[in-house]
Amino acid sequence: MAGKAPHRDAYDLILNAIDEGTYRPGARLVESELADRFGVSRTPIREALQRLETQGLLSRDGRSLIVASLDHNQMAQLYVVRTELEGLAARLAAQHAAAEEIKVLQDMVETDRALIDDPAALSRANRRFHKQIHLASHNQYLVQQLDLVHRSMALMATTSLAAEGRSPVALEEHSAIVEAIARRDGEAAAAALKHHLSTAFEVRLKEEAGTD
Repeated sequence: MAGKAPHRDAYDLILNAIDEGTYRPGARLVESELADRFGVSRTPIREALQRLETQGLLSRDGRSLIVASLDHNQMAQLYVVRTELEGLAARLAAQHAAAEEIKVLQDMVETDRALIDDPAALSRANRRFHKQIHLASHNQYLVQQLDLVHRSMALMATTSLAAEGRSPVALEEHSAIVEAIARRDGEAAAAALKHHLSTAFEVRLKEEAGTD
């Protein structure tokens, strides 16, 4: 069992680097460079890259592996799935979240207001916020599926929070979600979260179309 740790670590290291934007869509991943960067031998790096390719997070460009990117249809499909699953997570969180978990969500909303002018930091905080809602659902199978969805979200080149005026609006949407969860109103929580993601998707579509 001990021999498996480096393999898992190599996978997690590369996945986290993609998720954090160190390697963006289109970036070329080279075994030797990754091994040097992470201090891991090339064999677990190679196996990690194969696994990421199988999961669709990497694609082939000739003989090279690059971070995959999402086309318009893939992005639309991903938002459909994400919206339904996250709406369910919010509904379940309203039913099952402990008082302490709700307090953590409330504190996140207030703390994140200081990040409005830093889209990169707010994007990281946004991921933590959504993850906390997933965990508050107390449904491990739903959490697993949402982890897969959020891995694919990392394949989007930019964050919708970078759009002008989006950050303060997004935080107000977060606040509405948490307020509904705190009231134990599952339907309102689901509706608020779905509205939040629908607005984010609309922002992305406008950016893609080059319109305001």
